[in-house]
Amino acid sequence: MSESFHHKEFEPTASCPLDGVRVLDLSRLVSGNMISLQLADFGAEVIKVEDPKKGDPLRHWDIQDQPTAWKVYSRNKKSITLDLRSSEGSALLLQLVEEADVFIENFRPGTLEKTDFPPDKLMQTNPNLILVRVSGWGQTGPYKDLPAHDHQIQAMSGIMDMNGAADGPPTRVGFFVGDLVTPLYAAYSILGALRVKEKTGQGQYLDASMIDTLATLMFMEPVEHILDEGKPPRAGNDARHDVTGLYRLTDGDVIITVGSPLRWEKLCRALDAENLLNDPRYATNAGRQEHVDTLRQAIQQRLGRHNCVDGIALLEGAGVPVARVRTLPEAVNDRHFRDRGTLKPMYRYGSSEAVEPGIISGFPIAFSGGELPKLDGGAPLGQHNAEIFGKLLNLDELALQNLKKNGVI
Repeated sequence: MSESFHHKEFEPTASCPLDGVRVLDLSRLVSGNMISLQLADFGAEVIKVEDPKKGDPLRHWDIQDQPTAWKVYSRNKKSITLDLRSSEGSALLLQLVEEADVFIENFRPGTLEKTDFPPDKLMQTNPNLILVRVSGWGQTGPYKDLPAHDHQIQAMSGIMDMNGAADGPPTRVGFFVGDLVTPLYAAYSILGALRVKEKTGQGQYLDASMIDTLATLMFMEPVEHILDEGKPPRAGNDARHDVTGLYRLTDGDVIITVGSPLRWEKLCRALDAENLLNDPRYATNAGRQEHVDTLRQAIQQRLGRHNCVDGIALLEGAGVPVARVRTLPEAVNDRHFRDRGTLKPMYRYGSSEAVEPGIISGFPIAFSGGELPKLDGGAPLGQHNAEIFGKLLNLDELALQNLKKNGVI
């Protein structure tokens, strides 16, 4: 698959935070590619190392004949090819390591140790290297040799037991939360390691685990108290302790937040439910928690008479936080995301023709110092071979031709 995409709105500026940082990315599929995507968005030179014959499997995740996943996860990266199973390919990789600041891989634990460029050799080749290893279970521990996919990580982490309706089955989060959130932790850990490297000149070894990330996120909630109280871990769309939650109106759903006595009072007055407000059973937080199911039914009966426009206006006017639950198409088509650059149109590589209905996500943080680099979609396989091997390793055209002839690149 040779076609890729670019985004044409923004030109790179001198404000790129990681300008001058070079990254070698040997990862495949989502998690490792997401790490290097974050670094590329900040202006790092990311060199994507791929198999000469097939490239990253993401190149073949097509949607409507477009390599959408590849376009998203490999934007702003340079593609080179290397047969890492060959001694010549491994030797070339080690030469590139000498010129790199960061090395990313997401092989199954133990795989890198069996290559011609194991971790110790990488660090000996470049003591300043930041070696990043991302996996489902981590490089150590009893589960490290298990296959790791986001579904199994969510199941084993306990997050599925917390997600879903109280009377329903455990429910998976609807996107690859382990694959996508772990790289965020890894990316800012790399920034910290780069900072240490600036001060000491020493590289580091980072072991990023998807299951550890999800466990870390879960225990930002008071999970231990929920378990101690014997409460069911799943609350669905509702809060565990008050009437906050999802309510059905005549033409859609809304979700409200009623996390304080003041908002409880505002809600009751807005719904003309003075009887609830004056009922001694509901006068305290503890009382409202004890009778929360009855209260939800009463609120549903009153609020459910309205359509979404009128119901939202009623609650907003009373100072009760409320929002309509939008469909995914409604959210995608919100001008808010276009105006802020959160979502952008997708363009064919080398063309101003937009791919409809294609979109590409931008970076969600705005920098006052200037725009981040423009979003160039994933490059054709091996497009940057001549540039990278010529610039960094001083290989001439004849050498490149021989490498290609022998299947090394």
